[in-house]
Amino acid sequence: MQYGQRHGVELEAARRIAQALGAAEHRVIALDLAQFGGSALTDRSIAVPTDGVQPGIPVTYVPARNTIFLSLALGWAEVLGAQHLFVGANAVDYSGYPDCRPEYLRAFEAMANLATRAAIEGRRIEVRAPLVDLPKAAIIRLAADFGVDLAGTVSCYQPDAEGRACGACDACRIRRQGFAAAGVADVTRYQAA
Repeated sequence: MQYGQRHGVELEAARRIAQALGAAEHRVIALDLAQFGGSALTDRSIAVPTDGVQPGIPVTYVPARNTIFLSLALGWAEVLGAQHLFVGANAVDYSGYPDCRPEYLRAFEAMANLATRAAIEGRRIEVRAPLVDLPKAAIIRLAADFGVDLAGTVSCYQPDAEGRACGACDACRIRRQGFAAAGVADVTRYQAA
């Protein structure tokens, strides 16, 4: 999704990963959530926090982002005849995002099964979030076990134009801690300090 995020380099990373994994098709849908603002990820007048994870819902929360993304995925799934939506939501280590909680994902699945032709005709839709309950270290170990090129992934909320991570935002802090806890070398490309 190209949604007006300041960390748009993740789109190129997603393309490379989809290609490396042999995805049958990879699409980028453009929608501009920056028109609404309300998040440090879509509104450049709101600073991305770099002072550590704070309690509560962070300013990096993008209003209704996962609902919008899952709704678009649900529409495409119906067209394809797919019965599973996979989402990388995670509710452990750092979140505070209300749309990353297991109860939200269950509620979206219930809605999907009330609101789609597929479900009414007996083809239930399942929302699967295999990472939702895993700490970052477990996610990193799992990715390493599956041979994912972790250097090609992007977590940073404000990478530079070359895709190098800032090393200071909450996402970078959590990623670094995850690599350390996993005992896996951090292959993230960071900007020079």
